[in-house]
Amino acid sequence: MPLKIASWNVNSLRVRLEHILSWLTVQQPDVLALQETKIPDKLFPQDVFSAAGYYSLFAGQKSYNGVAILSKKPLSDVMTYNIALAPLEQRSLFAALAGLRICNIYVPNGAHISSIKYQYKLSWLDKLQQIIALELIKYPQLLIVGDFNIAPADIDVYDPLVFKDALLCSVPERQQLQKLSALGFTDCYRHHHPIDQSYTWWDYRLNAFKRNLGLRIDHIFMSHALLGFSNSCSIDREPRCWTRPADHTPIVAEFTL
Repeated sequence: MPLKIASWNVNSLRVRLEHILSWLTVQQPDVLALQETKIPDKLFPQDVFSAAGYYSLFAGQKSYNGVAILSKKPLSDVMTYNIALAPLEQRSLFAALAGLRICNIYVPNGAHISSIKYQYKLSWLDKLQQIIALELIKYPQLLIVGDFNIAPADIDVYDPLVFKDALLCSVPERQQLQKLSALGFTDCYRHHHPIDQSYTWWDYRLNAFKRNLGLRIDHIFMSHALLGFSNSCSIDREPRCWTRPADHTPIVAEFTL
């Protein structure tokens, strides 16, 4: 069975709703994981996505964070984890599609490496790893998708010198991704593109997109049980060209299960 799984930080679902609908119409993913929906559950446009042929799962909050999963087929075993060490933040949504587990996450940004928010980010990732380790026992075929707010290596940054030891590229952040990989996961994009230098996020400032001053911080990590079923992984830059775009663009992986 072919499966097309995508992830996209849309930076406000209400602002980007028409973009999402247009992209779904053209790309027809089986599953689309969304981050930074920034909308409370009572206002989530479930009927709009249903009309487009998608079931919706969502965990949102007003103005901040928020995650959702759109799927052509019903999802099961739905879980949200309050990974936050502070008041509730809607940053995770897990669901199953047959035997495949999809873990949609929005990792805290961290603000600055000298801030308490940076330490919070590292603690959040520690807790995520504990959850993933347990999920992997139940679901060997597992995908972790979303906005990780970490560029794994220098190849994932337009200028490594500019970002040396800086937020999104610091050694402790990258070590967190390495720990995640050590649980039994592979970076899907890097698996298919070992030396390609492409990005998923560009700052709104400094004409960054046109100058291709980007970072690859949105990822799809696949468990080792999925390696033999992975056909491709790509970054779709087109939505970043649209009027009033999100600062991120979709990442798409295809499998045959």
